Amino acid sequence: MEELEKSSGFPSRKRVLEGPVAVIECVQEIPCDVCGSACPYGAIEVAHIRGLPKLMGEKCKGCGLCLPSCPGLAIFLVDYNFSKDEALISFPYEFLPTPKVGEEVHATDRLGHAVTMGRVVKIMEKGDFAGTGVVSIAVPKEWVRQVRGIKLARGEGQAWGIER
Repeated sequence: MEELEKSSGFPSRKRVLEGPVAVIECVQEIPCDVCGSACPYGAIEVAHIRGLPKLMGEKCKGCGLCLPSCPGLAIFLVDYNFSKDEALISFPYEFLPTPKVGEEVHATDRLGHAVTMGRVVKIMEKGDFAGTGVVSIAVPKEWVRQVRGIKLARGEGQAWGIER
């Protein structure tokens, strides 16, 4: 977690508190730069094809267009101010079955371990974005830094490709 928060893709705490913002958890220098061109606001800069993406939090509008563009599924959108008690976390989702809006799900950490319960708030289907869907879940605010995926509570599906 500490490595991620020190990375160039992590927004400042101040920016997280201002509204929806991208969180880029890419820490491997691999030949990729699609996130930079996916952002219509110029909030993601990739100086070199093998360089790490840099998030300019002040430019990020929280639109989420960068999420499905990342082939590594390493970009998330967090909205700490979704409600008084809940944060909204949006992430790319490529598994079947697709959850349903209103469904209770197990919210998972980066390793696929269930850490809390969440509620599906919005789904943008694969056809909306370059073949990758985006799922948005509401979770208790204290989990905003940890939750990065889901496992369906109905016993189906996968979290981060890990069968549970």
